[in-house]
Amino acid sequence: MNTSRDTHERAQREFQTVYQENLGVIYRYVYSKVGVREEAEDLTAQIFMKAARDIDVARGPHSMQKWLFQVAQTTVADYWRRYYRTPVSSLDALLESGWEGPVETEPIASLSTTPTERVHALLRLLPDHHREVLTCRFLLHLSIKETALALNLTEANVKVLQFRALKRAAELEPLVKEKS
Repeated sequence: MNTSRDTHERAQREFQTVYQENLGVIYRYVYSKVGVREEAEDLTAQIFMKAARDIDVARGPHSMQKWLFQVAQTTVADYWRRYYRTPVSSLDALLESGWEGPVETEPIASLSTTPTERVHALLRLLPDHHREVLTCRFLLHLSIKETALALNLTEANVKVLQFRALKRAAELEPLVKEKS
């Protein structure tokens, strides 16, 4: 007889499988977006807690991963909205509190010395859609199919975007190299 306890235990096992299969890729995606290990760990935990509440175990593995990436994108967007939320409501209030305006700084690319720093500086110069494809493919080591699922694109679109992104990165690379 199938009791509610059996159903609950089966759902727990299925969620555990989903968790184990997707933890690494979701964490790497979140880390690529926030850049701080502790924050990425906390956000990944939040993503899987949200998933545990709303999981549909009838989904296939690719559909499940796509859904988890959508939860991750929303969670990361919420994180940045909270991060950049400021209680100041006007420029006058900022000036009254002592803010002196933007500070002139050296461009980020010129501070790069290691190859990894140059890669990140180059990625920052690319449009968002190119940056996301290259991040998924080469930093997160996702396949074309997984990248398509994560970014809600077709596989053909991922291939085209990857080609264009690499071409644009090759054009920008001398600029980044000369500034470092």
